[in-house]
Amino acid sequence: MGGAVSEARVTPEAVRAALREVVDPEVGVNVVDLGLVYGIVVDGTAITVDLAMTSAACPLSSHLQGEAEATIRRALPAATRVQVKLVEEPPWTPARMNDAARAALGG
Repeated sequence: MGGAVSEARVTPEAVRAALREVVDPEVGVNVVDLGLVYGIVVDGTAITVDLAMTSAACPLSSHLQGEAEATIRRALPAATRVQVKLVEEPPWTPARMNDAARAALGG
């Protein structure tokens, strides 16, 4: 699981690669392909991720937030701080999904 990523330096690209392992259990697609990752900031070895939910009332928001943080920490052990913030603005829409997510969801 993500062996190549664990060797990676702390970069936005490495964070995004790690987040591809975080799957929204309601739809079975990772948070990157769903377009839920609104921002990644790397400041040295500190990481901040802005993560949206498909709905403001998503019952899995805390689960996905914790899973994203744990996955980043496993993949990038050099990170000294990992913060995953839930954001609501702008609201997520299906237009944020990439082609892989659309194909997985039959669209």
